[in-house]
Amino acid sequence: MSVLAASSTLDVSLGAWAILAVVVVVLLAVDLLVFARHHAPSLRESAVWSVGWLVLALGFGAVLSLWQGGQAGSEYFTGYLLERSLSLDNVFVFAVILGYFAVPRAVQPSVLGWGIVLALLLRLVFILIGAALLSSFQATFYVFGLLLLYTAYKLARHDDIEIEPERNPALRLVRRVLPVSQDYDGEKLVTRRAGRRLATPLFAVFVVVATTDLIFAVDSIPAIFAVTRESFIVFAANAFAMLGLRALYFLLVGMRERFVYLSYGLATILGFIGVKMLLVDLWHVPIWLSLAVVAGVLGLTAALSLRRTAPPGARERDRITRPQAVKER
Repeated sequence: MSVLAASSTLDVSLGAWAILAVVVVVLLAVDLLVFARHHAPSLRESAVWSVGWLVLALGFGAVLSLWQGGQAGSEYFTGYLLERSLSLDNVFVFAVILGYFAVPRAVQPSVLGWGIVLALLLRLVFILIGAALLSSFQATFYVFGLLLLYTAYKLARHDDIEIEPERNPALRLVRRVLPVSQDYDGEKLVTRRAGRRLATPLFAVFVVVATTDLIFAVDSIPAIFAVTRESFIVFAANAFAMLGLRALYFLLVGMRERFVYLSYGLATILGFIGVKMLLVDLWHVPIWLSLAVVAGVLGLTAALSLRRTAPPGARERDRITRPQAVKER
């Protein structure tokens, strides 16, 4: 009997979906209207908000576990960690895009916020389509698995390292259809110059951020379906992973050069998930093992990256003080 056919189905009503939608909308509104409103957030502010979003995400997982059982909770936590780890790549790509368009730092939170809102809506469409395909066609799992293996291969070879916003097809369409002004006008997407209504460069940035994240969804949505086939859990994990993306951006953007092994770590995670999907009818990988692999690879990647890129002075102090500490014992 197929593992897919044997998978359990959550008892999730339309009312539960409505509650989740309200919670996500309210939290998005809080994020957009409170965090970094009309100013560039400090490192401390970004750290506090990042911790807050993490607590909310873990709290939702705890509620889900009490409501639907430990299996559903484990699937959510694994999916959340997977989406959160993949979002690290999003953060650094966003940095490239905002730098390319020379977006003022004070305006960056607004761009990221509205781009994430649109991307989340588009991801919901992806999730529903993916769930329908998996329910109707067994082969979809193998297609997703091969896609993830190909993506892992590209990440390991750094084939996707060049981000060229000027080649974004959505941006080309915007410039072809709408006249775009040369200068920014605060946080306005549309401005008026010499009696003409023009789209500002911020509108173009917004389009590029949203469509770029949609491209990332092509990898992350199939990956989380290897963890759970429940659309409710898939969307919840995506939503809570993306809710804190703005705060995470301002917390980590200055550390981009230090995560030198990130692509290898993500390639390993996606490769593992891809193999898991290809073996779905032969071996059911336990959720705890998936969680351990994702967490372990992500933690090891971060530790090795930070150690590899530690300032020379810090490495020298560590080399000198370590023998002294041993000698004192």
